Amino acid sequence: MATTRITTALPPNIDITKAELAYGEHMLPKLNRQLQDETLLTRQRALNALCDVLHNPEHVSAALKVGMAKSLRKLLSDGDGTVRWKSTEVLFICSNHAIGRDSILEFELIEPIASLFDDKHDEARLMAQRAIESVSHTVTGARGIVKANLIAKLVEKLKTETDEIKQLVLDTLHYCMKVDTEQALAAGGMEVFTSLLTHGTWEIRGKAARDIMDISFPIDGKSRAVKCGCIPVLVKLLADVNFNVRSQAAGALMSIAITTEGKKASIKEGAVEALITLLKMDEGSEVKLNVIKVNTLASVRLMAVKAITMLAEHPEGREKLSEIVPLLQTIKASGGPMMQKVATTAINVITWKP
Repeated sequence: MATTRITTALPPNIDITKAELAYGEHMLPKLNRQLQDETLLTRQRALNALCDVLHNPEHVSAALKVGMAKSLRKLLSDGDGTVRWKSTEVLFICSNHAIGRDSILEFELIEPIASLFDDKHDEARLMAQRAIESVSHTVTGARGIVKANLIAKLVEKLKTETDEIKQLVLDTLHYCMKVDTEQALAAGGMEVFTSLLTHGTWEIRGKAARDIMDISFPIDGKSRAVKCGCIPVLVKLLADVNFNVRSQAAGALMSIAITTEGKKASIKEGAVEALITLLKMDEGSEVKLNVIKVNTLASVRLMAVKAITMLAEHPEGREKLSEIVPLLQTIKASGGPMMQKVATTAINVITWKP
């Protein structure tokens, strides 16, 4: 005969790892009070709940009004690793919204977040880097990171961090170098980026080449690229198995070859021949990126033609490139507006007579 059995398990819709939410406008003030609670479990549950609540930008705005930024700032230096990790995760979620990024700058949270770059917990370091990378997407955010003098620390992290964090750091530096390259150059960024060009992960190789293009924008960067032996590695990457890496390597060579010194060094290392090979790729070439096949031939060719234009300004480069004028005319005829523009410029430079 069946009997009634009372279970000790909680109902399936109750999550003991998250704080119970108050109704309506009382929800965020209550969570803010719980963040300041002396009980560790209460703080942890409040942070877990916030990670769900703050995906709504309206809640981000309301959270700021009740003073949650100050509470999170204090929790970034909490003695518990989980609290520090979840605090940075909350700030990362906030940074995905414009109002959240603005609040991180307004309440000067960049440096407290960056203090977790050296945290002993991998999760806290990862979330701290994600939050800073998200803030760097805007010009004001990138300037805030530069103003906090974090560039040297970020460059140093490229030597020791995990591959996942290295990718985030490379992205952060990419955005920051759009507003300032001096700090990255002074911190030895060119040498560190060059060392990552031979990394086993194609994402890191591509992002390192992209960052070399960024840091080579000033004259000092172009000169440093030649001196540190960056060009031979970039030339090899023009034949990389990944097309995105080829495109970024061509872009970096284009930036370096603006100067006469860069042109000579690139031509000496066989950049002209490698770029011609890159330009002659079959139109059906494809690359597998995140399980989706995308045709990257157009972007690769665009950067290759731009690099060729720079090298064609040198007499030796112009002589070697004269053979591909018909190919450039074909690419111009079949390409889009941008390709037509750069191909026209390349043809004019190659066929120019003194």
